[in-house]
Amino acid sequence: MFDRLLQWTGLKAKKTPRPVTSQPATVKARPIHVTDDDFASVILGSEQLTVVDFWADWCGPCHQMSPHIGFLAEEYAGRVVVAKLDVDENPTTPARYHILGIPTVIFFQNGEAVDRHTGVLTIDGLSERVEKLLRIA
Repeated sequence: MFDRLLQWTGLKAKKTPRPVTSQPATVKARPIHVTDDDFASVILGSEQLTVVDFWADWCGPCHQMSPHIGFLAEEYAGRVVVAKLDVDENPTTPARYHILGIPTVIFFQNGEAVDRHTGVLTIDGLSERVEKLLRIA
């Protein structure tokens, strides 16, 4: 898993595959950026498991966790919605969910918060929580 993270962040060269002309180029899945205005429709209205990273630009641990969130978006593309919400630009939603420290990750199913973690989570920690929640769903 660590090798895949290094490849995702560009720190490790990928093996060059042979070109396949019958398949279109794929676009890497990235976390979506949500705001106070669209949080309800995008996150609470989703029928898929949704992971929201509450972060801020000045937060060192948030930057440390950012590649993990990006990797999660790519790894679970089509199965899980992965989103980021900047707490400085969007103060209403963090207040609603009692975000007292960042980074905080909240996991939503059917519009309900079902799990949360404050502090840096490893890729394995994120993946374990997602897998557990996908099995329950």
